[in-house]
Amino acid sequence: MTPPERAQTQTARRSAQTATLAEIAREAGVSAPTVSKVLNGRADVAPATRNRVEELLRAHGYRRRRAESTRSPLVDLVFHEMESAWALEVIRGVENVARDAGLSVVLSESAGRLTPGRTWADQVAARRPHGVILVLSELDESQRALLTSRSIPFVVMDPAGDPGSDVPSIGATNWQGGLAATRHLVDLGHRRIGAISGPSRMMCSRARVDGYRAALETAGVPVDPALIRNGDFHHESGYRLGLELLRQPDRPTAVFAGNDLQALGLYEAARELGLRVPEDLSVVGFDDLPVARWVGPPLTTVRQPLTEMAEAAARLVLELGRGDETTPAATRVELATSLVVRSSTAAPAGA
Repeated sequence: MTPPERAQTQTARRSAQTATLAEIAREAGVSAPTVSKVLNGRADVAPATRNRVEELLRAHGYRRRRAESTRSPLVDLVFHEMESAWALEVIRGVENVARDAGLSVVLSESAGRLTPGRTWADQVAARRPHGVILVLSELDESQRALLTSRSIPFVVMDPAGDPGSDVPSIGATNWQGGLAATRHLVDLGHRRIGAISGPSRMMCSRARVDGYRAALETAGVPVDPALIRNGDFHHESGYRLGLELLRQPDRPTAVFAGNDLQALGLYEAARELGLRVPEDLSVVGFDDLPVARWVGPPLTTVRQPLTEMAEAAARLVLELGRGDETTPAATRVELATSLVVRSSTAAPAGA
């Protein structure tokens, strides 16, 4: 093609594109600058308007500039809350991968909500990161549509619910972990085994309790609903629910706590009631945070490879952003958990 012909073709393409934008603006009942704001990921557009414009852009087959050339050197990491050492392990893993890729990490918290706030997706679209990692969080349909339309890949780590077959996610073998923790207590001779779970709405909590139930049933030990409590993965709930369990006339001789923080709360409840760990009460946690090795006695716990999970989530979201053809569009990966036996478990007194 000669230079004049190329120039005419480019001019025609720009004219068609301009006409398309004007038509989209008319159909959406907005101004052309508003359509331009949506295209550029600006945050100052009402969600309903943005959704309407995005639908029309897709319907007209409008092609944006290649996302790679307009991305910021960022990875967005979103927590539903960041109040514990658990979050630090995740941040460390994402930072490891982002640093090697020459990227920075933007931290967000949804204040305990499992879905980020209404303006969050607009802010992410405006930042144009290389990808988004959501921890124990999920997206609503409009947020997913916005990120997808902006070619911003996202991965869910340790999903709170079922993320769906089309959402890439990284998790751990929570059921197997609950099974191993409870089987360890059964093998020591315990039969009155309590459980302090996390929130029942979270898939990982339910899986750990299901593993606990499976271990008891396999061993022929009846599952007593009076020995199961739903907590919130915080120290305070371990303490409060631990007091409830340990004040029962026929108290448990061992408790499987849904995470290490609740196990530490249980330690406090046992001390308050004059019970010794492990002589009077065996305790197993879940996560294997650094503090599990430091407390007295050191905590037997299920190791959840948090840093490795975060690294896997970061690598996956960057691969998706590069359009690596070897990476499936939807990926579900579960990393193995393992039991770490320390000094907080022993045979029940008199066994």
